[in-house]
Amino acid sequence: MKKIIISAILLFSMKFLHAATAATQLEGSFKVGPAIILISILLLFILVGIIFRAKDTTDFYAAGRGISRVGSGMAIASNWMSAASFLGMAALMYGSGYHGLAFVVGWTGGYVLLLILMAGQIRKYGKYTAADFIGDRYYSKSLLAVGAIIAILISITYCVGQFAGIGLMFKWVLGIDYVWAVVIGSAVVLAYTLISGMLGVTKNMQIQYVIIIISFIIPLFILLYKFDYFWVLPQIGYGSVVSDIVSGVPLADSQGLVNSMGHAFAIVPSPEYAMPWDISTGSTFFQWIAIVFSLMIGTAGLPHVIQRFYVVPKARDARWSVVWGLFFICILYWSAPVYSAIGKILSAHPEVGMLNKDAIVVYTAQLGNIHPLIVGLLAAGGVSAAFSTVSGLLVAGASAFSNDLYVRVLRPNSSPKRQLLMARVGTVVMAIIVGFLALQNWALIGQLVAVAFSLAGVTIFPLFLLGIWWSGSNRAGAAAGVIAGMLVALTSITYFVAAKEGVALPYADFFAYWLGPWYFAWIGAPLAILANIIVSKLTKPTPLEIRKFLIEQVHS
Repeated sequence: MKKIIISAILLFSMKFLHAATAATQLEGSFKVGPAIILISILLLFILVGIIFRAKDTTDFYAAGRGISRVGSGMAIASNWMSAASFLGMAALMYGSGYHGLAFVVGWTGGYVLLLILMAGQIRKYGKYTAADFIGDRYYSKSLLAVGAIIAILISITYCVGQFAGIGLMFKWVLGIDYVWAVVIGSAVVLAYTLISGMLGVTKNMQIQYVIIIISFIIPLFILLYKFDYFWVLPQIGYGSVVSDIVSGVPLADSQGLVNSMGHAFAIVPSPEYAMPWDISTGSTFFQWIAIVFSLMIGTAGLPHVIQRFYVVPKARDARWSVVWGLFFICILYWSAPVYSAIGKILSAHPEVGMLNKDAIVVYTAQLGNIHPLIVGLLAAGGVSAAFSTVSGLLVAGASAFSNDLYVRVLRPNSSPKRQLLMARVGTVVMAIIVGFLALQNWALIGQLVAVAFSLAGVTIFPLFLLGIWWSGSNRAGAAAGVIAGMLVALTSITYFVAAKEGVALPYADFFAYWLGPWYFAWIGAPLAILANIIVSKLTKPTPLEIRKFLIEQVHS
């Protein structure tokens, strides 16, 4: 009996490994090994969510305010390293070369702004959500409601890219249609978020960070070693890969190095790959700077990022959590360009065809002939990245709906049980809207996410910046600033959606260039701040008790 069991196990293992190894098609095949890894990791997330599930609104909104500095830093990094970071950054650089680094610089620089300008002050103010702060600081229920609606819109916009990333990875692993992949992935992440709330989400984010980094880094060592580059530190070694792309790798110099499809490791010279702005790439100096600026201020205004400062015990912990978060983020950000560079050469052969840029991370690992189980772990890391961000976004949006709109504006006397129910209702509604928008497939993941940053940059960032650092900013000024910022945002997004749907609007080329959907905050934020200052100067000043609170509590 013992021999029969051992034989059966060996036979199953051989069949499993054969099936996993055979799953080398870039698209359209069910990949057994990657599917098992993905399902196992998703079950782990759900298990952690159940163990640390939210029992009340404090747990759901702010994780009981008991998360450590390092733990919060890992959660910030995990929450931040969305599908846009894990999949989208490599996609942007694969498609546009150095120009794509504008997204890396902007997203990283935004955390420096948060560290210097907001982290400690936000925690000292002591509110649960961004809208909560806006309503209290500007002493207006109307602005609280507006802030909540804006937070929900930002969360939905940000989630669209994440759902698209989840759909792509489910499509790649399961070999199913993109529509079904989005539906299945959306249902899983929704169920997980409803069960866990912020407490379970925060605990899961720490686990997700470890999975994200391990799955992202291991293939890089293998790829650079296999193709004879400096592999000890891939973040440095890939510089030689970029040089080879710029100068070209002749077929005679490929030295027998081939991708998984048998194509030689060769590429024609592509000097535009190392140019941040060039006519051949369709990008300009203005666009590069505008993207960096918009993403930086947008980072400092994202509701789900701001909300992470409420989960730590003290203001000092909030500042240190940003430092740790930035460190953990940089590990992945320094590594993402490696996939774009290696993928550029491995996919250069005409027989490979046009690959989906947003999936270039897993395609690069596949074309590099890395074992499918490791590629499966990489895909699972991409799903983990999307899950960690989506869950945080859904909680932030649900918090805005339940705590800010329902409790603070509509039903002030509702019970905690009722509040938690409304938070979950808000989560379901948001997920349905996001799933529908993700199916439209309007742009790359990184670009879709950048729209949310610009929206945050023209609305919430000015309110927090002036609300914390200038006591003269008042209710009327805040309203004027929001109106100015939203007018710019609505103009840009209207022209973007119209172009995607084939509707020709007047001056479309002008607005597409100067008010691009991923960087309209370059002009929207300064206009919002200017409108806030001017109107505040011309209207009734901020009440004395709010000025005293800012001096004695926030800036003490």
